[in-house]
Amino acid sequence: MGTKQIWSKGFSSDSADLVEAVVPFMGESITDGTLATFLKKPGDRVEVDEPIAQIETDKVTIDVASPEAGVIKEFVAKEGDTVEPGTKVAIISKSGEAAHVAPSEKIPEKAAPKPSEKKEEVKQTPKPEVAAEKPKKSTAAASTPKQTASEPQLPPKDRERRVPMTRLRKRVATRLKDSQNTFALLTTFNEVDMNLIISSNRYYPNMFHFLTTSIVSGIFQAAVSALQHQPVVNAVIDGDDIIYRDYVDISIAVGTPKGLVVPVIRNADRMNFADIEKEINTLAKKANDGTISIDEMAGGSFTISNGGVYGSLLSTPIINPPQSAILGMHSIVSRPMVVGGNVLPRPMMYVALTYDHRLIDGREAVFFLRRIKDVVEDPRRLLLDV
Repeated sequence: MGTKQIWSKGFSSDSADLVEAVVPFMGESITDGTLATFLKKPGDRVEVDEPIAQIETDKVTIDVASPEAGVIKEFVAKEGDTVEPGTKVAIISKSGEAAHVAPSEKIPEKAAPKPSEKKEEVKQTPKPEVAAEKPKKSTAAASTPKQTASEPQLPPKDRERRVPMTRLRKRVATRLKDSQNTFALLTTFNEVDMNLIISSNRYYPNMFHFLTTSIVSGIFQAAVSALQHQPVVNAVIDGDDIIYRDYVDISIAVGTPKGLVVPVIRNADRMNFADIEKEINTLAKKANDGTISIDEMAGGSFTISNGGVYGSLLSTPIINPPQSAILGMHSIVSRPMVVGGNVLPRPMMYVALTYDHRLIDGREAVFFLRRIKDVVEDPRRLLLDV
């Protein structure tokens, strides 16, 4: 509809040459976004589908692309504006003629300081008259330290910065607080010997791309088995009912420079170890590059968060609504453990399960973590289903 409006206007000699760059469709659950930044300037040449601006939404960052090759004539929206799909962002000239508005706008900016300079000169003239009152001000200033001596010394305001929260950060903050207000959160812990996964990475280097993802993949596959053994952990409360999910879609929490995103690996119960590792690598790369789509983050019945990549030894993760539990992984630390009657150094990891105690009892939560521990330490259990 936006393009039809442009064509129906006057200036028929220019209308065929000008095209609009508009905000694209952002997903069924997203109605608007914030124009975060322009990637180009008026007068820059762009190619077809080249990004010229970025829209920040509650979930992802979306590019506004140029519909045609040409030169950006002007921007008709400002950074920080709230925009909807179809909102016009820029006008592009296909003939390559850039607008000459910028130079004319700079003229008044250069001329503007002249009156202000005169005002400053006028303000400076009464200084000799005020000089006679300086002794009065000095007496008042002398009394102020006595009044403020007992007051707390706060940092000066000029050493603070106020920065608006991004839409993604506001969304994360809202969801996490809603989780605390809604669920009866409880966390239980266990420790896992990671020696077998680490040694497998060493013995079969061609099978594992990265040690970090192979560790996550091992815990991931163990979590799938645990969810199948304790289906209530994969369920969710809906009003007065409990919805049991007969599928396993696991979300992986990924920290990015712009905030936390949670891509979903679907039908994880039908994937083998290699498939899981490849999918984790693909989604993590998309998340860090900012190219992940909304569909790739929708849904999920259970979440795995790996704070160990940042060095976290222990934590109590918060549930991602509308799920009922989240598994927290942590850093691997070599600790003395009793193995076969001997004290040996073993690479140990603490795992934490935060769950909704309204739905999941402590018994199921403990059995869930116990299953993860058993499978990681002895993967033969997966083959024998024991």
